[in-house]
Amino acid sequence: MTSAHVEPVTAPPVAPPAGRPAPGRARVNPARRLIPYAYLSPTIVLMMVLMVVPIVMVVGYSFRDNVIVQENPVLVGFANYTKVLTDPDFLVALKNTAVFISVSTVAHLVLGLGFALMLNTQLLSGVTKAVFRIVYILPWLFTIAVIAVIWRLLLDPAGVVNYVLQTLGLVQEGVNWLGDPSTALWAVTFANVWSGYPFFMISLLAALQGISADLYEAAAVDGAGPLRRFLNVTLPQLRPVIISMAVLDLIWTSQQFALIWMMTGGGPLNTTEMLSTYTYKQAFSEYEFATASAAAVIVLLLTMVLAFFYVRQQQRER
Repeated sequence: MTSAHVEPVTAPPVAPPAGRPAPGRARVNPARRLIPYAYLSPTIVLMMVLMVVPIVMVVGYSFRDNVIVQENPVLVGFANYTKVLTDPDFLVALKNTAVFISVSTVAHLVLGLGFALMLNTQLLSGVTKAVFRIVYILPWLFTIAVIAVIWRLLLDPAGVVNYVLQTLGLVQEGVNWLGDPSTALWAVTFANVWSGYPFFMISLLAALQGISADLYEAAAVDGAGPLRRFLNVTLPQLRPVIISMAVLDLIWTSQQFALIWMMTGGGPLNTTEMLSTYTYKQAFSEYEFATASAAAVIVLLLTMVLAFFYVRQQQRER
């Protein structure tokens, strides 16, 4: 006995009546579309008050003269920008800032990656890694004020650093690291490197622990040694994190003020003058708020260039 095959019968699609939305595409009340923006409105208002309004005010101040100190400031166009860009102290601060942020970022990356690789290796025991992790992360636990005080004491002519160097016979007498124009910038940069590398170390360690072991096993099967595995597996996998961290560190380091101000105040002889300390002195030592606003806008534009590259990098990784 055979059974006949019966084709399933489906009802023909029925068009919705005129004036009604198609099934599955219900018409949304226009008022409901505004509900998400209503939830965001407190944040938007807060951002406008705390971020947009001050920036707009500073940009407006930069095109006027004698702002704040006089009731009716005069519109001078780009005169404040010309004054700042032709000021030798500003050019010195720009050069010092370039050296400070470039050396700090490279040192943060090298130290952070080295310590992260050490903490991620299988050659050390768990207890040893825990002890090293606590020691390496200690600089991150101190505030900038404490770091400045510590390094001012360590780098004092009668401090620990000079005592150790004299004991080893490397120097004959105590060096005034923060008072000598030839060493002050490097001493401040070293303190900044010491305080900032743990953030790189933690971030890169998390990225290292996310790399699949299959990649290393496949590379080992192909005959790759430790150096080739590091160059062809580890670094390509860390590349997005390294680029993002480096760009963010450039932005953060360019805004460093407290450490510089508390260690040297921009001296001696402007050898540690940064864009941040230059702007502060223009505003609160010279009371040239218009010039300080122009310098702040220039710093903002330079930082926005770095932020642009950071956003493009994030978009490429998506």
